[in-house]
Amino acid sequence: MKYGAGFGILLPFVGIAVIVALSVASVNAESMKPPGIMGTYQLMFRELPDGTKQRPPDVIGLMTLTEDRRNFNVHWKDAKGKSVSISYIATYKLTGKEYSEKTIYFMINDEIGEKGITYDLSGVTGTSPVKAKGGRIEFQLPLHGEPYVVFEGDKFTATRAGAFVDHWEKIK
Repeated sequence: MKYGAGFGILLPFVGIAVIVALSVASVNAESMKPPGIMGTYQLMFRELPDGTKQRPPDVIGLMTLTEDRRNFNVHWKDAKGKSVSISYIATYKLTGKEYSEKTIYFMINDEIGEKGITYDLSGVTGTSPVKAKGGRIEFQLPLHGEPYVVFEGDKFTATRAGAFVDHWEKIK
């Protein structure tokens, strides 16, 4: 089969159209990828509503996010020396639109609230919407009364309105 002279003229335009189509497909595929939050984060300090900053050893925390697991541990003391400690293991899924989580193990020891130790192995699930723009990812952790988180680069904040803002940094 022979092509006419007109086809040779159109060939560069066909090539450009293919490049544009591939670029759009790449952008669409990229927007479907989950945002990147994986790593191990250390709690650097906690801001209280009165402006006080608590640092270790008064507040200690470590959280690791793998591709699909979250392991979270935190401990803090109040002014009277009473403690709260939380240990949590969950599976999670993060997309550009939604964060979902399923509890594997949750333990809280709440001396401050005089509630003692409580365990949850029920496998409860929760979902919340995600706001993702540029390098910023925001969502409410949907279970166990956890805070609203905002990830930016190698840092994130966890905010419980009226109670605290925790400042975390990626260490690995």
